[in-house]
Amino acid sequence: MLNFLLYAGASLIWGSTWLAIKLQLTGVPPILSVAYRFSLAALILLAYCRLANKQLHFSGRDHRYMALQGFSLFGLSYCGSYLATSYMTSGLVAVIFSTILMWNILNLRLFMGQPVAWRAFWGGILGLSGICTVFWQDLAAFTATSGLIGLLIALAGAYLASIGNIVGSRNARNGVPVTQANAFGMAYGGLLTLGIHLAMGGRLSMDWSIGYLGPLLYLTLFGSIAAFGCYMLLINRIGAEYAAYVTLLMPMIALVFSTLFEGYHWTANGLVGVGLVLAGNLIILTPRWKLLRITEKVKESGSLPM
Repeated sequence: MLNFLLYAGASLIWGSTWLAIKLQLTGVPPILSVAYRFSLAALILLAYCRLANKQLHFSGRDHRYMALQGFSLFGLSYCGSYLATSYMTSGLVAVIFSTILMWNILNLRLFMGQPVAWRAFWGGILGLSGICTVFWQDLAAFTATSGLIGLLIALAGAYLASIGNIVGSRNARNGVPVTQANAFGMAYGGLLTLGIHLAMGGRLSMDWSIGYLGPLLYLTLFGSIAAFGCYMLLINRIGAEYAAYVTLLMPMIALVFSTLFEGYHWTANGLVGVGLVLAGNLIILTPRWKLLRITEKVKESGSLPM
């Protein structure tokens, strides 16, 4: 029962954060909203670490890697998600960001020398085919349509998030606890995005309406802290391999929210494309022996096993 609650908590929160990002696109520039979100989350996590007497002193080398994790995962990646959401519905952005599973495979090969499993390769091909199917009209036109611009920004954001994941793996292997790495990473990401905003000539501004502050607090407390806490507890209980299925459920939930609250209209291309992306992610996440077992059961019964 607890595992189900942790799954539901992480999936529902992360699935709903994309709509909350959309609601933040008010008078406050998107990059400044990213800075507010992660600066506040960092202050909360650092205060928690201090009150819980957790280690807060790390070497300069560790801080450089935490900064790299923060710049890529909590800074530039989320700039991509916020900016992409201004060009398309939040559910589609969530689907594109689920390609992080594919980018992880590429980056692990490039930076860690990890071999690419065939199921991961074909899952990635299937997922990218799904993205092309969803955005076929924009790609066929090959002009600067809002859909194509949003697609490119979201893909760049997903790739940068993958870089942050790889660096986060390095930090964990070198003894930097996840909570502290995230606390400092969010602080570095918040400072970077604030610096980018100011360097572009922006000024500090705030929308004091409940329509902006509500999503900001939700994204900070739930999207940046609570959901990750559920996910880490899930990893500790059942392992990272099975906990990763949260990333398969998240875009499905985000699409439901987009359909209900953003008026997203499903097309044949959309249905087929999203199905291909989710199928590709499923193949990437599922070990070969389990895929073979599922295939055998489908052949025997003529339907998918429950």
